[in-house]
Amino acid sequence: MNKDTSSLPVRLWQKSEQPRTRILNGDAAALTLAELLAVCLGSGSVGESAVMLCTRLLSNFGDLDGLLQASTSELLATRGLGEAKVAQLKAQHELALRYSEERLRAKPLCLKTAAQAYPNVAGDAEERMSDLAAVSRFLQRKLAFSHQEVFGCLYLDTRQRVIKFEILFKGSINRAHVYPRELIKRCIDLGAAAVILTHNHPSGIAEPSQADLEMTRILITALQHIDVKILDHIVVSNEQTFSLASHGLLT
Repeated sequence: MNKDTSSLPVRLWQKSEQPRTRILNGDAAALTLAELLAVCLGSGSVGESAVMLCTRLLSNFGDLDGLLQASTSELLATRGLGEAKVAQLKAQHELALRYSEERLRAKPLCLKTAAQAYPNVAGDAEERMSDLAAVSRFLQRKLAFSHQEVFGCLYLDTRQRVIKFEILFKGSINRAHVYPRELIKRCIDLGAAAVILTHNHPSGIAEPSQADLEMTRILITALQHIDVKILDHIVVSNEQTFSLASHGLLT
């Protein structure tokens, strides 16, 4: 992209330089985030090309995650974004989340600690770390930017394949808001054999509190009555994730 043409509407660029043309020519991986977003939004704003608008949006919100996780009201308050563009951004975020969930469903997850499950096989340990990272990223995208604490659950079958993810409770994570009987009911309804628990910390610090650890122990005991195993409890913030299982705290 030529600096002299960057402020022009993308349709006035040389055809070979237009992001849409480059994507159709198999060059999508070489495009910048701003160029990819510009293709999704389709147009810019007054005095800005689509690419310039998207460059400013990424700068204003910090990065792609910050932009996609921003609230509707925050986006509508941003110069250059109307209801149509905000709806497009929200739809793209939802598509990304659903794609991530489909990828998790594609194969059984390997989530036991490497030392316990595969003491002599390095490859399996690497697979386990890859799966944990994928699950953590998915849960972080789902929960991290909520302004209130939410508690969710990833349900797995007997082969550790993902059945479903859902938000169960909203509010502070304590005994008054997380009800073991509701979790038990959902596990039975879905035929889950194992679960991964998760909740967010809007404070930005992902380390679990004593209340988090106590609630986890209560839920472990409750689910033992229906032979459902808690494989992990992952605490997320907008910058970090914390796996209780990886830190030996799932007892």
